[in-house]
Amino acid sequence: MIVSKAEFIKSSGSFRESPEGNIPEYAFLGRSNVGKSSLINMITGRKKLAKTSSAPGKTRLINHFLINDTWYLCDLPGYGFAKVSATIKGKWEKMIKDYLLRRPNLVCSFILIDLRHGPMKNDMAFLEWIGENQVPFCIIYTKADKISRSRRQQYVSAYEKKLSAMWSPLPKYIISSSSNPEGRDEILGFISECNKQFYGSE
Repeated sequence: MIVSKAEFIKSSGSFRESPEGNIPEYAFLGRSNVGKSSLINMITGRKKLAKTSSAPGKTRLINHFLINDTWYLCDLPGYGFAKVSATIKGKWEKMIKDYLLRRPNLVCSFILIDLRHGPMKNDMAFLEWIGENQVPFCIIYTKADKISRSRRQQYVSAYEKKLSAMWSPLPKYIISSSSNPEGRDEILGFISECNKQFYGSE
């Protein structure tokens, strides 16, 4: 897939305020500071489409982008959250979960995980919730450029060992890096195949 057009549509404080759900939609979310905005900019080829920040928690609303006039990319707040009050954390958590459970045209959620770290409690808890609620998802391991290629599989295997207790077969995953186009073609290719199924074309 070639991304020829990418435009910001709107920010929403609730799934009810989202654009009309008549085209396929893909959500991107992960623990705060996982590199989500950089990944979105990398796969769309737009350096400033999603706002990046050195401080976690920049994304605080449901942000919709229209890609090639045919599908939505949805940028969600991080589920690890920044240093905010318990009240705000609870509000964000409800907003995210309501969206994932009730957005009718959501085809797949891309769950971003920093490949440099071993299985973390909040990542595993969120993946468990995703599984329990049967939300379609694909894992994207980010920041792969930060570790050697020879050690990548060791890190992935550590996650797969934990995930095997919840899933059989194991969920699909893609290894990516925002500092280069690694993973870009695979992510967009996956979306392209899902779009064909959504629109009912071969």
